[in-house]
Amino acid sequence: MNKGMPAFKGFKDSAALVAVLADQVADLLRAGIRERGKGSLVVSGGSTPVPFFAALSELALDWQQVTITLADERWVDPVAADSNEHLVRQHLLQNRAALASFVGLKTGAPTAVQGEKECGDRLALLPKPFDVLILGMGNDGHTASLFPQATRLGEALALDSGKLCMAITPPVAPHERMTLTLPALLQSRQIILHLVGPDKRVVYERALTNGPVTEMPIRAVLDQTSAPVTVFWAP
Repeated sequence: MNKGMPAFKGFKDSAALVAVLADQVADLLRAGIRERGKGSLVVSGGSTPVPFFAALSELALDWQQVTITLADERWVDPVAADSNEHLVRQHLLQNRAALASFVGLKTGAPTAVQGEKECGDRLALLPKPFDVLILGMGNDGHTASLFPQATRLGEALALDSGKLCMAITPPVAPHERMTLTLPALLQSRQIILHLVGPDKRVVYERALTNGPVTEMPIRAVLDQTSAPVTVFWAP
C-alpha cells in the first residue's frame, strides 16, 4: 500500500461500523489528552453521523478537555433544523459529551463572506493538528462544503491560501456555506471518511481513479500524504 492510499474498513452493517468508529475516535481523543492535555475533534453534518454521535456521547473520556468544531456549516441560524451546529448540539453534545467545548462556524454576520474573518479567528485558537477529523462525502464527490463547480473551489483547495475557512456557495445545494479549507482539513492527525450505502461505495471507488479534483473534490483528501485517511464503510 503506498503512503497516500487510504485504509479501507468495511462492516456488515451501520451498527457494527458505529461501535468501532466511536471506540476509535474516543481512543484518539484520549491519546490527545494524554499526550497534549487536550483533544480536538472535527465533525461533519448530515444524517449519516447521527448514530455515531449518539454512541460517542456515551463513552467515558475527559470530555472537559475536548473541543469540537465542524468541517463546514450552512449559513443559517444555529437553532435552524438544517444547521450542523444544531445537529451536533442535539446528538453529540449530550450525555458524557455534554462537557465538551464547542466552537461553531456560524457568526452573527449576515453573510458567510462577511463572517469569514471572525470564523477564521475562532479556528486559529484551536490547537492543531486536530486529533481526528470525520468527513462525509456526497454522491457528487463533495466533502465538507468543497462542492464541484463552486465558484471559489480552487481557492478553498489551494494549500497556500493561508486561510483556515472560506465562504462558499454550492452550485446546486441550498444556503451559502462556511467550509474549512483543504489545508485546514489536512491539519489532522487522523482523517476518517464515514460512508454508508452501496452508492457511496461506487462514488468512493470512482474518486480513487485519476481525474480532476475539481470534478470530485474528495480526491484532494484521498490523494495526499500529509494526513492518514481511513475509510469506514457499511452497506
